[in-house]
Amino acid sequence: MILSKRPEVDRFLKTPDANVRAALIHGKDRSGVSERATQLSKAITPDLNDPFNVTFLTEADIDSDGIKLEEALTALSMIGGRRLVRVRLSDAKAAVDKALAAALTVHAEGGYNPDAMLVIEAGALGRESALRKAAEKASGAVGIAVYEDEVGDVARMTREALAADKVGLTGDALDRFVARLPRERGLMRQEIERLALYIGPGSGRTIDISELDEHLGVEPDASLSDAALQAFGGRAAPAQSGLRRALAEGESAVMAVRMASIHLGKLRRINILQQNGAGAKEAAKAAGVFWKQEAEMLRQARSWRLEALDEVQDSVNTADVATKTTGMPEQLIAERLLLEISARARRMGL
Repeated sequence: MILSKRPEVDRFLKTPDANVRAALIHGKDRSGVSERATQLSKAITPDLNDPFNVTFLTEADIDSDGIKLEEALTALSMIGGRRLVRVRLSDAKAAVDKALAAALTVHAEGGYNPDAMLVIEAGALGRESALRKAAEKASGAVGIAVYEDEVGDVARMTREALAADKVGLTGDALDRFVARLPRERGLMRQEIERLALYIGPGSGRTIDISELDEHLGVEPDASLSDAALQAFGGRAAPAQSGLRRALAEGESAVMAVRMASIHLGKLRRINILQQNGAGAKEAAKAAGVFWKQEAEMLRQARSWRLEALDEVQDSVNTADVATKTTGMPEQLIAERLLLEISARARRMGL
C-alpha cells in the first residue's frame, strides 16, 4: 500500500503496524530517504548494530548471491523480538529490482519469518519498477516516496532543531534562512547545526534578521569554508594557511572537519543532480553553492565523482571521531585531513 500523507508517514515511522512486514522508502533526496529508513529501523530494533537481530545488505550482496536475502528474511531472532533486514540500493539494476520485488511479495504475505521487518531504501524509482509496484500493491508492505521538502516543512524542521539547542530565529529571520537553505536534507541539517553553533547552543538567544545576515554574509568568505574549497581544489598551501588563520581567529578544528564534510556534501549533491538530468548551474544552486564559488565548485565536481567522494568521506568521518576521542592535537588532525584531500585532488588532475 502507498503512504503519502505526512501525518500517516510520520505515524508509521514512529510506530510501524505489526501487520506490515516490508517498507520501501525511495526518492531523489538520499539523505531524506536514509533519515526515514533509520527512524523506522530504530522503531523495530533500537540497536542497529545488534548482530543477532539486524542484517544489512546492499544490491551487490543480492546480485552476487540470490539466496542471501531469503536466508536473512527466514532467520529467527536468537534473543527474541523482531528482526530487521535492511537493504540499501545505490543503483537500480533491473535484476536486483525484480529479485527484491519477488522477495518482498513473499515476505509481505508471511512466507518467510513473519517477525522480520524488511526495510529497503533506494533512489527515485519510476512507475515501471517491479519493486515499487510490489510494495505499493501488497497489503503487508508500504511504499513511501520521499519528495523535496516544502517550505513549511523546512521551517518546522529548522525551528525544532534550533529549539533543541535552546536558540531561535525571529519570524523574518526564519523566512530568510529557509530561503537560503539547500534542498537536500543532509546539507540542510548541517547548515542548521552551523547556525546553532553561531548563535550559541544553550544560550537561550533568538537572533533577528540583521544578526542572521552577519552569519550568512561572512559564510562564503569565512576562512574554514575557503580552506575546504582550496583543499578540494588541490591547493594545499592556501588550504593550510586558511585553516591556520581560522584557528588563530578562534575557530575550532572540529568545525574545520565539519566544513570539509559540508563541502563534500555539496559536491555529492551536484553529482547526483546532474546524473538525474539537472543542468550544472541548476545543480549548484540546489546544492546551496554561493554564486561567487559556483564556477570553482562545478570545476571540482567534474573531477570529484561519487566513488572518489565516498573514499574521502571515510577519511572525514575518521578525522571527526579522532578530534573527539584520540587526544591527538585537533589542529594536526584537521591539517592532515585537508592535506590528504588536496593530494587526492591533485592526483585527479585538479
